[in-house]
Amino acid sequence: MTTPTDRRHVAVLATKSIVFTLVTLLATLALAATIRNSSGGGEEFRADFSDVTSLNRGDDIRMAGVKVGSVRDIEVGDDNLARVTFTVDPAVTVPEGTQLELRFRNLVGQRYIAMEPPVSGSGGEIEAGHTFPVSETAPALDLTLLFNGFQPLFRLLDPEDVNTLSGQIVAVFQGDGASVDTLLASAGRLTTTLAERDAVIGDLIDSLGSVLETVSTRSAQLDATIVTLQQLVTGLAQDRDTIGRTLDGLGALSVSVADLLEQGRAPLAESIVGLGDLAGNLSDSEEVLDRVLTNLPPKLDALGRTGSYGSWLNFYVCSIQGSIPLPEGYRGDLGAEPDAARCYA
Repeated sequence: MTTPTDRRHVAVLATKSIVFTLVTLLATLALAATIRNSSGGGEEFRADFSDVTSLNRGDDIRMAGVKVGSVRDIEVGDDNLARVTFTVDPAVTVPEGTQLELRFRNLVGQRYIAMEPPVSGSGGEIEAGHTFPVSETAPALDLTLLFNGFQPLFRLLDPEDVNTLSGQIVAVFQGDGASVDTLLASAGRLTTTLAERDAVIGDLIDSLGSVLETVSTRSAQLDATIVTLQQLVTGLAQDRDTIGRTLDGLGALSVSVADLLEQGRAPLAESIVGLGDLAGNLSDSEEVLDRVLTNLPPKLDALGRTGSYGSWLNFYVCSIQGSIPLPEGYRGDLGAEPDAARCYA
């Protein structure tokens, strides 16, 4: 038989169960909303990014570290830019000059968009529907570029030490029990490796100091060289039209010379062939030429004596021609042309 006390006990248990179920359900809904990373809507904005790798729908829009909205859509816009559509809580004011930066949310690689207001606000407010151009956005840090910047350092280090140090750093952050002392010991070995190259670094610094000292002692000559070079460049710039015309004239001259050589090539070749023939004939008649040249002076002397002794042999001058160069460069013709009949006989 059920007593009133039992009924009250059952009612209390039922009430507690209902309350527990409601609380559990509300907590589950809150956790699900957090995991889904959803937002309750708001004013819509758009932004163009050059790179939005790992950014997904529902990711946070944060201002001063506080979530104020979420990403609604991502698509490819004009000029192969990423067009991100997001919402912001209507209660949040977006000042003019706000910059959007894509940042890492965690070590897994999730991202979020940070809204960075200007340091000194202009007092204006960006209205809903505004599109932030790529000049007002910044992609996330390129870790590949960052790690590549350490390549010169890694080349100087012992790979085994680097691997040991990296493994111990990961172990420390993972809580696998690696001691800080071991980590510092590995760092000490790395610094020792760098210290062993102290002489090389010192020589480099000394050489650089010598170069700077040499440049400093010749600063006057260096200044004069730079000034002269600047004057030369300025003069060339001022005479660029004249230089251009000169180059055009050189081009025309080259064409004319090429045409002249083309036209004179055949006659020159014929002259060279004829000169070869003449030289061959002279060579073949060498004895005759020697005999003529040997006998010519005595014959000329005898002919002169015969013509000057009597009237048996007469000489007549029928024509005299000559030219005298004048200062102006004109070569005037001088001479005589007698009309004696004997000159035309």
